[in-house]
Parts: sequence; structure tokens; C-alpha cells
Amino acid sequence: MLPAVLKLCCGISYPHVRSMAGLQRAALAVFGQEFRLLQNRFSFPARSSIRHTHRSAALADEDDVFYQKQGEAALNEALQIVENRDGWTLETAEKNGDVIYSKVLTGNRKVFRLEADLDATADELHDILFFRVEEMHEWNPSIRRITVLKHVGGNTLVTHEVSAETAGNLIGQRDFLSVRHSSKSESCVYLGGAATRFESLPPQPGFVRAEDGPTCIILQPLQDAPHRSRFTWLLNMDVKGWLPQSLVNKALPRAQVDFTKHLRRRLAENNSR
Repeated sequence: MLPAVLKLCCGISYPHVRSMAGLQRAALAVFGQEFRLLQNRFSFPARSSIRHTHRSAALADEDDVFYQKQGEAALNEALQIVENRDGWTLETAEKNGDVIYSKVLTGNRKVFRLEADLDATADELHDILFFRVEEMHEWNPSIRRITVLKHVGGNTLVTHEVSAETAGNLIGQRDFLSVRHSSKSESCVYLGGAATRFESLPPQPGFVRAEDGPTCIILQPLQDAPHRSRFTWLLNMDVKGWLPQSLVNKALPRAQVDFTKHLRRRLAENNSR
């Protein structure tokens, strides 16, 4: 999801890789300070308070039940990863305050957690990242298109995403078939997702089908500025195909930084209208 919200990694270029050395040095310089702040970044409402909104009284068919349950399960699993404080290490720290942590899951899968403060309410971000997901290509240059294939109730989508061809692309275009799920508590919005199946859309010729998830985004109003939000994004992705894992592990956090930059630009454009 979500993120499938975000496939900037499909535009990996050698300059991105070279830029990581400087980022790593910056990260080391602030490691001590950020490590002390790490515990404070795990303050979310208990997951038991999440309510799955707009659940249909009777889902249309077995496929609807499948996608609804898969979306809920993906969100819950991703939140468990985020809320588990063990194993997180500082990956990068940006000058604007954005911070990315990483941890290695069972099976040697590395996931990345971005923390950023954005000039938008949680509801505004919910609208941009979930309800208007088909518009993402307008502000995210790594996306060629996102198509909603199916709506399940008001809080679950099945989407097909195609990454854009970009200069320096080492791995070619990818496509993603994902279930995306949205939930709310009294104070937070939660977006989750994972790779899924859709019988009428098998893997496409010319594309490698990459897989998301489970992944999630948490949108939490800032206590001292409720018109702004803490944006927490767990990126968990298998790009498939052949690519050195060391390169992928350097490119993915860079992709998170780039995505957040484009999102901020979109928010600024919306606020200026």
C-alpha cells in the first residue's frame, strides 16, 4: 500500500547510491541524540482502540471478505512491527528533521521506518494518500499510474500500480497489485497494505511484479500543533528480479526521503490555492 504508496526505489540511480555516504556520515553525527529520542517516537494509541470504519453489513461476495480480512491483517501485522521497539537502528537523519530507522526481520528482510512532521492534518493526508490515490502520479514522478480495481466498503481498495520509467533506472519498470486498508482511532489514521491477487490481472508482460508488505502509514496530529501531523511510514518491499541487496537497502530509505519531499511539495501547492 501504502504507501504501494510509494515506489521511488524503481528509479534507482548511481548518483543516489553515491549520495548515501554523506547521509550515513550525517546519521552517525546525530546518532547519540536520536537514539535517546527513539523511545519517544513509538507513542501511539493502543491498537485495541482502532476501529475498522465503514465495514459493510454484508460484504458482496467471498472476494470482498478476502480483501477486507487481508487488508485488516496486513495493517495489524505492520503495526506490530512498528510497535516492537527491539532491533531498530538509525539509518539516516536529514537536515529538515526527517529520520529513518531500520531493522532486520526474520528471514533477513530489512524494513525501514520514516518519521517526519508534515504541514497538514491527519484527515488531509488520509485524503491524499488513500481516497485520492489515483492522483498520486500527478505529484510523485516515480509513479506512472495507479488504478483502483475494486472498492470494498469505504475503507479497503484493490489497486494496480505501475512505476514510471526514469533516468538511471537500473531494474526496469515494476508493477504492484496491492490491497490497501484504512482505519481510524480517536486520534490517529492508519493506512496499511500488502501484495494481493486479482484473477483478471495476472503479471503483465514486460514488467516484474514486485510485492509490498505488510506495510503501514500512521498519521498522528502533533500535540502542540493539531493542524500538523507526525507521518510514520513503515516501508517493507520486495522489488523482485535480480538486484544486489546492498543496493536495494541503500536505495529504499533514499526513496522514502524523496517521496516525502514530493508530498511536502503537493501539500504546499494545496495550501497556496
